[in-house]
Amino acid sequence: MTRKVDLNADMGEGFGPWRMGDDAALLDIVSSANVACGFHAGDPNVMHDTMRLAVENGVGIGAHPGFADLKGFGRRKLPLPHNEIANDVAYQLGAAQAVASRVGGKIRHLKLHGALSNMASVDHTLARACYQAALDVDPNIVIMVLAATAMEEVVRELGCNWAGEIFADRAYNDDATLVDRALPNAVLHDAEIAAPRILKMLEAGAIIAESGKHIPCQIDTICLHGDTPGAVAMARGMRDHLTNAGITITPL
Repeated sequence: MTRKVDLNADMGEGFGPWRMGDDAALLDIVSSANVACGFHAGDPNVMHDTMRLAVENGVGIGAHPGFADLKGFGRRKLPLPHNEIANDVAYQLGAAQAVASRVGGKIRHLKLHGALSNMASVDHTLARACYQAALDVDPNIVIMVLAATAMEEVVRELGCNWAGEIFADRAYNDDATLVDRALPNAVLHDAEIAAPRILKMLEAGAIIAESGKHIPCQIDTICLHGDTPGAVAMARGMRDHLTNAGITITPL
């Protein structure tokens, strides 16, 4: 079993005066932050404030690009040409790099958001287009992928730096994809249930699907969604449970 793991959360997902989640509290708990880049959520001011707090807390910063879909929070599948999506990924990564540099930080990883991530987890060509675009901007960036999906197959083929991710607050299908949010029990909110479940996955070196099926995979990082109700309590409970079990929480 791995004795150390990264704990990441999606954040910086407010817009203007509207706030989504308690980023300041989460940045006291997680070791990596996936910061929205202005397309599905976020704006230059929100990005700046989130990244500044991440630097102050010693939290690793990642770019979190998604579809240009503020109204749908990036969770609607947009049938765009792959080259257009690739350009959008490069654009958002560039914006994230600029803001991170301004606050004395650096973009260490990239993680796709929402519908774009779900689509890339089953579409090799789309995943390759997105990841090659990011690598064209920064050949050394760590690509965070949904473990045991098409994403992982693509980064292995590309030979780039990558990290396998599992979700603390989402249920899994038997093919390692996430259960649709519209279905019952797709999103978990109770750390007392989620934390022991994640520890079992770390011990098994595998995703454990809703059916009980084990899907062997490399687990480098665990994600908590910052926009879900009780996200801070979930994150704190997760960290406490893992550290009490002898797992070290550390950035990628």
